[in-house]
Amino acid sequence: MSGKKKSGSARAVPRAYGRLTRHERDTVQRMLERRASCREIARELGRSPSTVSAEVASHRFVTAPKARRGERVDASADLSAACPRLAAWPRCCNGCGRYRAIGCKRRPHVFYEARAAQLCADSVLVSSRRGIDADEPAAAARLEAIRDCLRRGLSPEQMAARNGGPVDLSPSTIYRWVSAGYDGMTNMELRRKVGYRPRKRAAGRAATRHSARRSHAAFLALGEDACAAAWEMDTVEGAREDSACLLTLLHRPSRLQLALPLEEKTAGCVADALGGVRAILGADGTRRVFRAVLTDNGAEFSDEAAIAALLGEGPGETRLFYCDPGRSDQKGVSVNLFFTSFAKQAHRSRKGGFTGCANVFSPIPVTARRGRPSAGPSACRTCRLS
Repeated sequence: MSGKKKSGSARAVPRAYGRLTRHERDTVQRMLERRASCREIARELGRSPSTVSAEVASHRFVTAPKARRGERVDASADLSAACPRLAAWPRCCNGCGRYRAIGCKRRPHVFYEARAAQLCADSVLVSSRRGIDADEPAAAARLEAIRDCLRRGLSPEQMAARNGGPVDLSPSTIYRWVSAGYDGMTNMELRRKVGYRPRKRAAGRAATRHSARRSHAAFLALGEDACAAAWEMDTVEGAREDSACLLTLLHRPSRLQLALPLEEKTAGCVADALGGVRAILGADGTRRVFRAVLTDNGAEFSDEAAIAALLGEGPGETRLFYCDPGRSDQKGVSVNLFFTSFAKQAHRSRKGGFTGCANVFSPIPVTARRGRPSAGPSACRTCRLS
């Protein structure tokens, strides 16, 4: 056995992956800038010199002139007339005496860049995996077999040869071919894949009809100050199986929210709850407090005459207003997650039903009483509305 050591790429260790990696391409670009020879780069990578040479020749990109910037130069292109460096190794402007060929009047400027080379190689790899890995007669025969099975209503699992079917393909490959549209096939031909059940759609609830003088436009006509000082009325529901809910009245300037328990979400229960408030405040107090109330078009607010009377509305005046149909967002402030979540917690905490008392939620902490700590960012007081 000879004592001579093998040099160059002969010492390369066999590798499972034959393509150049991004790290290896970065090494090629870095050594090109240092004017390394093709064999030196191949020795560093443990690759064949022909692999390195083909890599650089295949992934050269134009940087000047500007009109051709980013253009890929084919490996067979002869650029010897532009510069001697482009006729033989390194066949690119990397390692030129001028940094990035700045000031060089020769055109074109051609550089090898690892990032662009990796993107180009990845795109080639992806495109090579598309299509059918078979010659034209064999592919046509398989497509015809799939077509025949689809006409018979078979699924890809039943078509596959591993399950005793006539098509020598896996079910996943059959799905992929049909989804890709080979031979004009579509997913609509796979019966179970496009099967569906008719959806049950709940009938839409008709919007509450109200007088024109109670429209949202009439509410805005009150003026900015009156709108800012108004109350917003809404309902908060609990669990689906629970018919009880809360009637909330929110004062816009102070963010004070009054929560009234309702046995059911009906117009009669809303009238009863407002009647309880009127009984506590009195007729004059109700008129002083509720000068303008804005609510939505829910069915529970359909009895506008009864609600207006309970709010102390007199002849020739309007205190109750409605949002436009489908525009409950015009209330704005009442759709507040903090107050709504707090109200829902109070709703769920009532075991065995509501006791009939009201809760007042305020963003201002209540002073601690009898040595007890404050209730936090929001507290409740029972039946102290005045």
